[in-house]
Order: sequence, then C-alpha cells, then structure tokens
Amino acid sequence: MQNRSDRARSTEDTRTRILDVALDALGQNPDLGMGEIASSAGVVRRTVYGYFPTRGDLVRTLAQRAAEEVGSVLDEAIASHDSAERVWADFIARLWPVAHRYRVLLSLRRGEHGDEIHALLGPVDETLADLVRRGQDSRVFGEHLPAHVLSQVAFAAVFAIADRNRVGESLSASAAAMTSLLILGVPESRAQELSDIQG
Repeated sequence: MQNRSDRARSTEDTRTRILDVALDALGQNPDLGMGEIASSAGVVRRTVYGYFPTRGDLVRTLAQRAAEEVGSVLDEAIASHDSAERVWADFIARLWPVAHRYRVLLSLRRGEHGDEIHALLGPVDETLADLVRRGQDSRVFGEHLPAHVLSQVAFAAVFAIADRNRVGESLSASAAAMTSLLILGVPESRAQELSDIQG
C-alpha cells in the first residue's frame, strides 16, 4: 500500500508529465484541446482536468513555469558579466537547451490567454528591456528601435531559430546568439566573436 509521501510523489510526477507533454504538444499545434493533451500524456481527460480545471489554467501554469525558468537563466547571466553584449550572448547560450520548450508561448501569447501570459512574462520582458537600454546607453546596442521593442524582436528571433531546429534544421546556440546580437545592432565581427565564445 502506498504511503502518503509515495502518493504525493506520484501525483507530482503525473502533473509534471502532463505539463511536459503539453509544452511539446502545444508547440506542434497551439490549438490542441485538453483531450488530445491527455491522450499524448497517456492519461484520461479527467486526470488532466483534476490538475488543471480549464485549458486556461494549464496555459497559465506553463507560462508561470517559463517565466520562472527563463528569469532564473537571465539572472545568472546578468550576475556573470558587466557588459550588456556579453550578458545577452551568455543568456542565449544558457537558454538555448530549453528554448524549444517555450517557443509555444509566442503563439499562445497572441491568443485568448495573451494578456495573462504577457503579465506573467512581464518581469522577464522588463529585465530584457533594461539590459538592452543599458547596452544602448553604452553604445554596444543600436538605437534603431526603443529598448522595449528591440529586446522583444531580438528575443523572438531566438525562438524562431529554435523552432526551425525542431523541424530538422541543424542550428546552434551560436547561430541564435549571433542573429539576436545582429538584430540588437552589434557589428558582425563582434557578434561572431561573442557567439564563438558561447558556442
């Protein structure tokens, strides 16, 4: 007979599996319903609804998870470097192994839960904008767009590259870092140098 800690562990494992599967499944088709997610996770719909009463609850949980994980990676990169361009390149290199997991949020952010996802990811967006503003102030990033816009364009490019990786193109963290640095206005030779360091 399972004791309480075993049951709690099993419950948490099931919840984690549902979230992992949902990220992957929604990454392939952002319009998937709860039944299809349940089937992909190897559980019945009732089990998914037991953890997440609505699709919105599931999406919010995924967004919260992403915000925490991406925010943690960003904080680590900021703590490791002084230069904004080095922080950015290091951030992309650290993020790359999990970037494919959260590319779906770009699609979901434009859907019915967009406002909630935007609010959850707000602190990450603000930190990225601050980083780009710092790079603009020190003249290592361009000023062709406002910092809050430029940071989002450069960040979105990383997820676009991760998405192409998913469909079989062999693209690296170095390619993602270099592309985003070029978008930020870093000269090509410097972007290549920073990307090679991270690669």
